[in-house]
Amino acid sequence: VQLQASGGGLVQAGGSLRLSCAASGFSLDYYAIAWFRQAPGKEREGVSSISSDINGGSRYYGDSVKGRFIISRDNSKNAVNLQMNSLKPEDTGVYYCAASGHDIVKGPPPEDEYEYWGQGTQVTVSS
Repeated sequence: VQLQASGGGLVQAGGSLRLSCAASGFSLDYYAIAWFRQAPGKEREGVSSISSDINGGSRYYGDSVKGRFIISRDNSKNAVNLQMNSLKPEDTGVYYCAASGHDIVKGPPPEDEYEYWGQGTQVTVSS
């Protein structure tokens, strides 16, 4: 059972990146998936999450990313993507994806409900 986060990199402010969270060893079809990020010197925060299609595909976005980030499922690839547009320097950090069998999305994703975690991918936005 493994989650692999990819797609990070260095981008200028205003640019875009697409992160991908691919699963192996299990199907994401029955899991809520969240993206968390940890900026230097700050606590990890939930950025966005999505419930399974079976449970309606509810989405959550943190206030700081609402209107700029889009989370979506790619069921053909057993993956969840995070399209990040209009990036700002404050979006810099390590981005982690995680999966939760508690397949409900109602607000900020609670870390302790996410059983499986990817290794993180670095996003750096230069000003």
